[in-house]
Amino acid sequence: MAKAAVAKAFEDINAALAVLNAELDGDPGSGSEPTGADPLAALADGCLDLLAGVRAVEARVAALKARAAVQYADTAYAVAPPDAPVRAVEMAVTAEVACVLTIGDRAAGSLLNQSHMLTTVLPLTLSALQEGTLSWQHVRVMVDEAATLDRHGAAALEAHFLDPDAPDAAGGCPAGEMPASRFRHKARTWRERHHAESIEARHAKGVLDRQVLYAPDRDGMAWLSAYLPADQAAAIWNRTTALARGLQGPGEDRTLTQLRADVLATALLTSGNPVGNGNPEGNGNPEGSDPGHVPAPRAQVLVTVPVFALLGATEEPAILDGYGPIPASMARDLVADGADSFYRVLIDPRDGAPLEIGRTSYRLTKAMRQWLRLRDGKCPFPGCSNQSLDNEADHLLAWAKGGTTGVANLGQPCPKHHRLRHLINWQPTPATKHDPPGWTSPTGRHYKSEHQDWEPPHWPEPNPKARKNGHQLPARRKGGGHSDFIHLGLSLGEDGLERILHATA
Repeated sequence: MAKAAVAKAFEDINAALAVLNAELDGDPGSGSEPTGADPLAALADGCLDLLAGVRAVEARVAALKARAAVQYADTAYAVAPPDAPVRAVEMAVTAEVACVLTIGDRAAGSLLNQSHMLTTVLPLTLSALQEGTLSWQHVRVMVDEAATLDRHGAAALEAHFLDPDAPDAAGGCPAGEMPASRFRHKARTWRERHHAESIEARHAKGVLDRQVLYAPDRDGMAWLSAYLPADQAAAIWNRTTALARGLQGPGEDRTLTQLRADVLATALLTSGNPVGNGNPEGNGNPEGSDPGHVPAPRAQVLVTVPVFALLGATEEPAILDGYGPIPASMARDLVADGADSFYRVLIDPRDGAPLEIGRTSYRLTKAMRQWLRLRDGKCPFPGCSNQSLDNEADHLLAWAKGGTTGVANLGQPCPKHHRLRHLINWQPTPATKHDPPGWTSPTGRHYKSEHQDWEPPHWPEPNPKARKNGHQLPARRKGGGHSDFIHLGLSLGEDGLERILHATA
């Protein structure tokens, strides 16, 4: 590697950056004077162009840094003395990278691990980073989710999101065009569904790691966090939110965030029993209660569970609103022990997508509101993670302008982005034949919304008696998909009853 060539390349990069800075500063000699009828609008548009260009350059620089780090590490290991302990060499390599980048050892070690994974296991991800279509934050998500998969699983994961010709390529907003936080949610969801080890087995291991963490912070503050089963965590969050909202009013000057913290602290610092559940004042222990026993969550929790998984015929994951995939056994427990009500939603058994419903009047029915929650799962504004419980139904095309109240013309933005639409002129756009729905900003730039990745539900294997009688699952049709009708012989209920009646002692 010629040092002179490298130095010259960085000189050229620095010169290019100087040109861009001069353009941003409006240097008269750079030819950057705004033109057109509205100079301020042209200046604002130029700034957005610079930001878009910087994003792509940052990604390419990140790819270069990752490749350089891995090549340095490989070379350092190769030239190390044969009798040098492997751990010592690893520490030396990490320290060198940390010093040259002026970062800590832990950050350097993480960079080396991520870069090694990227350059050896995830070629499509590295290519996308070099092309500037994925950011380093997106790459870290891909590396984290692929780290627990075998090579075949890792290849399938990146093909799903980065190869448009893959059989099960992701639809809607491309991975690089959504914030990394939202991409993490989608990548984690895919991993949960397609991991070689069942989610039941992985969840059983995760339950053993449940814990509460305490971390002191600045200004006399500290962080308290808990690693819990998803249904318990979601129920705690929803209940603290509901109680906090109930305390809001004209005379309350605390924010919702502050009220959540105060509600949680009050519940934990009293008797150890949460307010409610027969103990409305939170004082003393209710007769017969066990303070160490975690009750079944009864706060409002929305779970989408395939009917075959609910019946115990398959073990495919259910979806917990605001969280993602959960084990089917957890969903069955929620339904059996903690569900106050059920919402029925008909889905297409061929692709798993909810079916369209509509209404001719302006007001939405309760069923339609629940359908919207299931369809979107969150606020549809790009990058927003606000859960469905807080969102507000909204007509994409206003009712006064001829819009219908069918779900195809309905969105459910959170209060913040609902106000953004009406106050700052951000406009939601409906789906077209070729483009997913999204939002158009006041500058005229279109940003794609995120789509949920619906998948067809798993069909249970026929029972031995049905197979004996010649009733088999139909083969998949050519080109994908399932048959529209299926006959399994005995139904699930008949099969269960027959096992009970003919059980051997």
